Formats: sequence, structure tokens, C-alpha cells
Amino acid sequence: MTHRIAILLFLLTACGAIFPKDRFRVMFYNVENLFDTKDDSLKDDDQFLPDGFMRWTPWKYWDKQRNIARVITAIGGMQSPALVGLCEVENDSVIFDLTKRSPLRAQAYAYIVSDSPDERGIDVALLYQRHQFRLLESREYEVRFSGRNHRPTRNILHAVGNLINGDTLDVFVCHFPSRSEGQRETEPLRIAVAALLREKADSLFRMRENPYILIMGDFNDHPNDKSLSRTLQAKRVTARPNIRGLYNLFYHRMKERDFGSYKYQGRWEVLDQFIVSGNMLIETDPISIVDCNAQIFQADFLLEEDSRYYGKKPFRTNLGPRYLGGFSDHLPIYMDLGITY
Repeated sequence: MTHRIAILLFLLTACGAIFPKDRFRVMFYNVENLFDTKDDSLKDDDQFLPDGFMRWTPWKYWDKQRNIARVITAIGGMQSPALVGLCEVENDSVIFDLTKRSPLRAQAYAYIVSDSPDERGIDVALLYQRHQFRLLESREYEVRFSGRNHRPTRNILHAVGNLINGDTLDVFVCHFPSRSEGQRETEPLRIAVAALLREKADSLFRMRENPYILIMGDFNDHPNDKSLSRTLQAKRVTARPNIRGLYNLFYHRMKERDFGSYKYQGRWEVLDQFIVSGNMLIETDPISIVDCNAQIFQADFLLEEDSRYYGKKPFRTNLGPRYLGGFSDHLPIYMDLGITY
């Protein structure tokens, strides 16, 4: 009888049932042109000025800030997300307003923001709860394209922090070059960013015995496109992951009907994604992805009727210069980490 109890205890421990895991929620959101209303003489932000094409007034700006705060709060539910990756933010100032002057201030986020050479001034940011993620260091990586005719893009933001169990988590926030000039024409640019990201991940795999790597962003490519599947080598989730490999949490869901974070000409696309190191797919690991899965947040208030095509589409802030008062042309994504300590 004693022998049977010992075996049962071993099996329960191996399945992670003996030591309950704390939930650590992570979200990413392309917030669609979070610009302030002030002119930056070093950037091409003239469209988002009160007398610019978008007629971007202080009232619209603060309305958008309240909307973003509402989304983050809704995803957190009873507890604020521990990490919030954002893209399409203009500068440090708009993130200060979001975290200190909008309704989100009650959640006491700290933050870091990139300082990219993007011509419009577009940056990425990471909000974090200091009691759940103790920032150790942060840096950003500038992408340099070969050739003279390519416009500069957003930097990759890299944050390193300790979690509540003492383990270290490396977080990368990305916003790959857009497809606005054509998918085929711009693909080499996204491949270049993916190559730099892979280089940084490989450096962590060499430097640390068991690194935990979390990559999130708007990649402007699908999980099976060349930049992500071949260059970054982010694979489908598998039952037996290579702990030193990278895995895309949305790759295996691409064929689901009406599944995506962005809708283009009636077709849902999976452009916003989470990519993690293989050790985070092992349930018994001290840091693991709950259910090895991630979600797209499709709350009703983030959607509106798609009268031109069918179904629903993201309720965005603007349609050209016309202010709609919505949230973003992208839907946010989120996932939960289970942390044992």
C-alpha cells in the first residue's frame, strides 16, 4: 500500500498537480496609431496634429487612451496582466499618459519604450507589473537593411526580468515592417528582422543553460511565412518540444475558420503572435504556457459589423480621416504562464 502511494505521489508531482502554479498573464496589442497631438520636428507625424489630415485633437487622443486602458483592464479580468506588449505607439510621452494619467494608472504599471529610427516615430513598448516582473535590464536592437532605398523600421525591444520564483524571463517585443508596398516586395525586410531576432535568441541559448524566451509582436507575416517559419525557425507546437527551439503558439490554429487578429478584405489574418522557447511547453517546467495555448481576445465591444464582406471586423479608431471612436484595427492576443515556486 505504501509503495502504491509513493508511485501516485510521483505521478502527481510529474504532472504539476502537487505544486500549484501562479497565473501570469501576458498580452500584446497593436493599438493603431497612438500619437500625441504635438509636432515632433524630427519625425513625420504631421497627419496626427490638430490641423493635420487626421484632425487629431486632444479629445480624440484622450478618448483613445481610455479605450486602450479599457482593453487592458478587460483582458486582465480580476488581475492586471503582468506584461503588456504594445506597438504603434509614438513615444515615451503617450505611454506615460497611458500608465499615469488614464484610468490604467490604478494598476501601477512601469514601462519601457523603444526609440526607433522609424520615419513616422512609431515605437514598441512593454508595460510590466513590478511585483511580478522585476526588470533587470533592457536594450533595443536596430535593424540595418542592405541597400539604400529601404526606410528604417522599428527596433526590437528586449527586456530581461526575474519572475516571482526567481527564474529569468527574456522578453522581445517586435513590430516587423509592413506589407503596405506589397507582400513580395517587403518580404526581404521582414526576413532581415527575423534573422536579427534569431541571432539574439541563439545568443541566449548559448549563454544560458535553460533560457526562457518569450517573443511577441505584430510580425506582418503569418506563422508559415518564410520570415517566421524558416528564418526565425518558429515551429508548430509539439508534444515533444526541443527545449532549445522556438515555437509559435498560433501556427497550429491557422486553418481555423474566421480565426485571426486582423481582417484584410474580408479575410482574417494571424499577424499578431506569441513565440516561445521549447522549455515553456513542458508542463512540469517551473515556467510553462498554460494548456500550451494562446488566445485572441474577441470581446464584443472590440468588434463591429463588416457590412462590405461578412461577419465582424475590428472596431478601429479611424477610417481614413473619419473618426470612428473605436479601439484598433487589430485585436489583442493573450496567454497565461504557470509559474511554480
